[in-house]
Amino acid sequence: MRSMEATTPVMAAAADRQRRSRPSGWWAMALFIGGETTFFALMISSYFYLRFQNVHWPPVGVEKPKVALPLILTAILVATTVPLFMAVRAGRAGRVGPAWWLVLVAFVVQAGYLGVQIHEFVGELDKISPHASAYASIYFTLLGAHHFHVAVGLLLELWLLATLLGGLTNYRLIALRVTALYWYFVAAVGIAVVFTQIYPSL
Repeated sequence: MRSMEATTPVMAAAADRQRRSRPSGWWAMALFIGGETTFFALMISSYFYLRFQNVHWPPVGVEKPKVALPLILTAILVATTVPLFMAVRAGRAGRVGPAWWLVLVAFVVQAGYLGVQIHEFVGELDKISPHASAYASIYFTLLGAHHFHVAVGLLLELWLLATLLGGLTNYRLIALRVTALYWYFVAAVGIAVVFTQIYPSL
């Protein structure tokens, strides 16, 4: 069966089982993730370069970052990869209903995560300007970049939820796999970002 002919859940699952290599969409996302991983690696490297160029980190008069809340929020974000992993398994088995609900669960939790993070982000902006010091600049840039990637992931899931309402086809199954892969990346980067964020308080 050619993948373009897989327009029902059963056919899409069958086409997926017969596929000998990962779909092009998966590799495109993997290539994108490679570039974004380099981007975050450079930012985290810049953070520590600036840190070792400054005696006081953060500067005198600036509160050290919280530890407990960022770690809890990151743990919640990482946990959302579980329903996405299960959604991919359900999709590859041709079970579109469970796949849709699992993506929805992940979306709701991730949206809550982003809401709390934005609240914290805005609260910190009220205390210190990104232009006040090298610390503030790299701190807000790093967190803002990760929050942006979370927001992009939520948009992907919204689109995916809408398309899955029309049933599961080969292309929608690939979209499900690609979206899950993106969130695995966002969660992994979130771990690196949070430990960089709380580093001064450790």
